[in-house]
Amino acid sequence: MLTEMHAHILRLINQSGPLSRMELVRQLGVSKATMSALAADLIERGMLAEGEVVYGAGRPSVRLELAASSAFFIGVSLASTPFIVRLTDLHGTVVGEATMDSGSAPEEVAGAIVLVVEQVLASAGVNRERLAGIGIAIPGLVDADAGSCIRSTLLSWRDVAIGPMIAQATGLATFVENDANALALGEHLFGSLRGSDACAVISVGDGIGCGLIINGELHRGARGGAGEIAHSTIELNGLPCKCGKRGCLDTLASAKSIANFAREAGLPGDLAALGEAADHGNQNAIAILHRAGAALGLSVSQLIQTMDPARIVIALSEGPLDGPHARVIRQTIEANVMSSETRQIDVAMMRLGREAWAVGAASVAAGRGLFRL
Repeated sequence: MLTEMHAHILRLINQSGPLSRMELVRQLGVSKATMSALAADLIERGMLAEGEVVYGAGRPSVRLELAASSAFFIGVSLASTPFIVRLTDLHGTVVGEATMDSGSAPEEVAGAIVLVVEQVLASAGVNRERLAGIGIAIPGLVDADAGSCIRSTLLSWRDVAIGPMIAQATGLATFVENDANALALGEHLFGSLRGSDACAVISVGDGIGCGLIINGELHRGARGGAGEIAHSTIELNGLPCKCGKRGCLDTLASAKSIANFAREAGLPGDLAALGEAADHGNQNAIAILHRAGAALGLSVSQLIQTMDPARIVIALSEGPLDGPHARVIRQTIEANVMSSETRQIDVAMMRLGREAWAVGAASVAAGRGLFRL
């Protein structure tokens, strides 16, 4: 059983990269003897390995690094069908993949996961003993502590204890998280947000999600609803939203909403084609992309003003990362964030593939089960 101090060491090395024992002593505030014992224990368990030798003024020191093959994690995304499954190692590298065809009834999902776990482990040549946990990314509101789905419109679930159900069926520790939060945690642990204590990921696909990292930890809020920018009001008395309100960001800036506006104007709903039409001067395409990009940019600027993050990542499922839609998003953010001589707005765009949600789910298992986040 790993102690909290073991987990703290693993967290530090994961976020900072390889560290020597003396660097860990300084960061953790423990004695050299204690650090030597802790490091020896983690090396014996296979969690850490000795890597680069660093030469300085005194004796050479050896940096400790995470042993990638010491633990593996399965992530399952329930955001689209067929459900996507990914197996990652302790470095967050994908080493196995599968898809899962099943109905959306909780019992069917749990039964299918039992089978897919064995399938993906066998195809990757990974012993089950090294599988440290399963992460489930759910499109909806979850109770992460209880491992339950409070509500998911897409899955037609309400108050489903899916985590305990899967844990009982597989015999493996199972962790449940909202899909946007899973994506953010994945980027924080293993992606472009590694090492950042205050950051956020905004995902833009058929819906809009937002995951927040504050003080180096995933921020869920008091009831698990932190980051729900999709249903923040952007346009008073605007279009009706499925949540029951009007003028929500989701009605203006999601890929599904943009496609609907485009079809109404007799234009292709694909963002790439729409961007090309805008670049060729089509006024309807320009107006649609400008409205959507400005709405999203305004929401992101408000998040920046409120949170003051070190870095924001906007993950787009469609369209070019440097097209007219993306340009309007950036321009709106820059125009609506209060300028500061000491703060640079670090906003990055990335492509959001369907597999990213499953990788994020695997990161939830790593973060909760091993790093104790």
